[in-house]
Amino acid sequence: MPKKIYVGRVVSDKMDKTVVVAVTRTFQHPLYKKTIKRIARFKAHDEENKCKTGDIAQIVESRPLSKDKRWQVIKILKGEEA
Repeated sequence: MPKKIYVGRVVSDKMDKTVVVAVTRTFQHPLYKKTIKRIARFKAHDEENKCKTGDIAQIVESRPLSKDKRWQVIKILKGEEA
């Protein structure tokens, strides 16, 4: 089974080697056809502490690294300074 890859915005970088990435998904309600936005927050492993708040990061699922961390940052797509 392939690993899931998501793209989201870094909302917190206060932890050591960990960032919180908010992934937004939009879908249409099956009955009322209204567009709904849902935000899921994932804790991801950032080995070099390169991600900063506001960056767009790509994350991939991995083995459990701690109690809450099951994702790793693959790359930073767009940073604050870029």
